[in-house]
Amino acid sequence: MRNWLGPLAFGLLVAVATGYAAIAAIPYGLMNVAVDRLGQGGINRMAYGNLATPERQPVVRPSPDLAYSTCPYDLSAGPLAVDVTPVPGRYSSLSIFDAATDVIFVRNDVEAGGKPYRIVLARGGQAVPKGAEVVRTNYDRGIALIRLLLKDPAEIGALDAARRQSSCATVTKLK
Repeated sequence: MRNWLGPLAFGLLVAVATGYAAIAAIPYGLMNVAVDRLGQGGINRMAYGNLATPERQPVVRPSPDLAYSTCPYDLSAGPLAVDVTPVPGRYSSLSIFDAATDVIFVRNDVEAGGKPYRIVLARGGQAVPKGAEVVRTNYDRGIALIRLLLKDPAEIGALDAARRQSSCATVTKLK
């Protein structure tokens, strides 16, 4: 019986270590897949996606009554400014996800008072413009996601110009 205890303990230790390693790595892998799928417009640039259909679902379980605008970001070149212009009379929200898939910021149009706002996303130690509303993150990469609620999917054409007023870009001026 004692001849089995050593290999059994070793096998159990390897299984536990492998499980923890997988759990630690999965969020980063999922974020890489999401950045690849949603980054049609490029990194640090806003992409204004088409509405989800059964044939086109860039993310798991997208809502067919939401228009998604996405900004996959990389802060290695500096902070990112996310400018959000709410569409009057429509619910919208900005969510920012870091590389570990954690939500690090959320604001909706009601909380913003229906007014445009800017969020500067930066790593610790990166210089940001004075007076900016700053969200700090521990990771260079992630995704900023704007959701716009539609009353009817057919109205996307009429609201597309308004939603394209929201944008993201690397901060180049610190004044």
